[in-house]
Amino acid sequence: MALYREQDIFERRNAANAAKQALLERFKARPAEDDPQVMARKAERQAILEAREKRNAEKERLRQEKLAREAKERAEREAIAEAARIAAEEAAAAEAKAKEAEEMDRISRLLADEAERKAKRDARYAARKARNGRMPPPRPA
Repeated sequence: MALYREQDIFERRNAANAAKQALLERFKARPAEDDPQVMARKAERQAILEAREKRNAEKERLRQEKLAREAKERAEREAIAEAARIAAEEAAAAEAKAKEAEEMDRISRLLADEAERKAKRDARYAARKARNGRMPPPRPA
């Protein structure tokens, strides 16, 4: 079993100074900006960034093309739907006009038939009156 021993202030100060010295040495050991390895890493990172920017630009271009293509297709579908709607409205209008003409024709035939029946009835009435010997007064037209 290990015994725990508290450090006194001198030991703590020496440990802190040693840590600071190690950090300073590590910083001084770092290569300079003009070191070939540092320059190579920097160039590699720059190449990676440029490649990423190219990929992103290509993705954006493809996305814009896709949006434009979808908008064009949607506009075509809407134009086709609009043309179909207009054709359906025209067909419905033509059908309504044909029905109206048919109804008017039917009404005119009914009126003609009724006029014909009235004329026959008036003729029968006049013939009956003529047979009985008396004539009705003439009706004004």
